Amino acid sequence: MKKVLALVLAMVFCLCCAVALADGVAKENIKVGFIFLHDENSTYDLNFLNAAKEACDELGIAYVLKTNIPEGQECFDAAAELVEDEGCNIVFADSFGHESFMIQAAKEYPEVQFLHATGTQAHTVGLDNYHNAFASIYEGRFLAGVAAGLKLNEMIANGEFTAEEAKMGYVGAYPYAEVKSGYTSFFLGARSVCPTVTMEVTFTNSWYDEALEKEGATKLINDGCKLISQHADSMGAPTACEVAGVPDVSYNGSTVAACPNTFIISSRINWAPYFKYMIECVENGEAIVADWTGTIASGSVELSEINEAAAAAGTAEKLEEVKAALEEGTVKVFDIDTFTVNGEKLESYLADVDDLGDFVPETEVISDGYFHESEYRSAPYFDVDIDGISILGA
Repeated sequence: MKKVLALVLAMVFCLCCAVALADGVAKENIKVGFIFLHDENSTYDLNFLNAAKEACDELGIAYVLKTNIPEGQECFDAAAELVEDEGCNIVFADSFGHESFMIQAAKEYPEVQFLHATGTQAHTVGLDNYHNAFASIYEGRFLAGVAAGLKLNEMIANGEFTAEEAKMGYVGAYPYAEVKSGYTSFFLGARSVCPTVTMEVTFTNSWYDEALEKEGATKLINDGCKLISQHADSMGAPTACEVAGVPDVSYNGSTVAACPNTFIISSRINWAPYFKYMIECVENGEAIVADWTGTIASGSVELSEINEAAAAAGTAEKLEEVKAALEEGTVKVFDIDTFTVNGEKLESYLADVDDLGDFVPETEVISDGYFHESEYRSAPYFDVDIDGISILGA
């Protein structure tokens, strides 16, 4: 009898919450809980932390920050604490491995909106209160690659090495689609202005490990790479570049303060627009889309200021030109005329967009002459190994 009564009360509570959401929630009654994999020492998490504070402070919304939450049961526990102890009615998590635990929490607390960056399952899991978000960071990576290619051209013109020796290095976290999409778009941007460039990639198999990231960058430099970029979250790779005097393109924020002689530029996702969007949806009683993808045109993809001390002359002007073309759609990052796979043009590709755990690709993602990244779901699904990029140790 008690169980039945509890179930009835829970159903009434959820119904009331649903009605309240449909009518909107007063700003003073909104509280957002944020779950971060690391803390401000990680450039990835710092980027989210800054955006969370900016959005909530601008909108006058209460919020709670939870840092150093692993990709395990600790994530569900943190989400439960944010709901039960802190009274949060919006909960956001920032790391790929948080997803299954956020879905678990969304099922447990149907009256709360749960949102997750880089996740893949919101469009298939069938929960009205669970959502994924990402941005077309490949556009920012492409632009950063253009800056890298211009630097290589300058070094070639200065006689530092030949065009055939224009090799870049890339420190990646994991061989996931998100990382592959990032380093491929960076490479394609560089090759759009420096056609002889090649690239080597090494993986740390960690999102944040300063020692391994520094070791990876050093290995690439010793292997003859003339410029280094990264999809890793510490200062390991930039520091290795500064010590070796090798140009560096970082990620998620400028490293010019620590690396004034080698840092060129950085790309990042600006999460503030999404955080404002999710809060305003709850306030106005509007549905949050299952998959949200920000773009460079919407201000969700940004570049840091250029470090003129390290960048090639004319970089700012060229980036403005390419950025305008990306916004207009006259340049496509994954234009199939700009790369090959095993010497062949890639004219058709099935991607595992639905990510049902069976690893079966089901969605054709090439049409109109380009690979449609992050258009069928927000999280990247470009996992193609193109010519010109080699994996160390593969």
